[in-house]
Amino acid sequence: MQVDGYVEGVITSEKTLIISAEGRVKAQVTADKVIINGLFDGELFANTVEILPQGKAHGVIHTDDLCIERGGSFIGETQATAQDQVLSLAKKEPQNETAADNRIESKA
Repeated sequence: MQVDGYVEGVITSEKTLIISAEGRVKAQVTADKVIINGLFDGELFANTVEILPQGKAHGVIHTDDLCIERGGSFIGETQATAQDQVLSLAKKEPQNETAADNRIESKA
């Protein structure tokens, strides 16, 4: 998901969230990876966070993998993700109806 405009609220993504240079996000974000090249203000939960040279982040970042490139800025607080803080997104498992149909039953 890529944000090129303004978003306010709650964002949840199982994949990567990209805040482009034109993007502005004021939200609570939960994602696998977040790349910030615009402006972020809020609380962020992610496995990986990258703040690029034009990126500016303000708030609380919960991650174990934070990278701030030269020129990027972050004002706020970072916290390591504890097991009880990590929000795991439930993955939908496809129902395999053919597996049930392919069972072999032996009749004796």
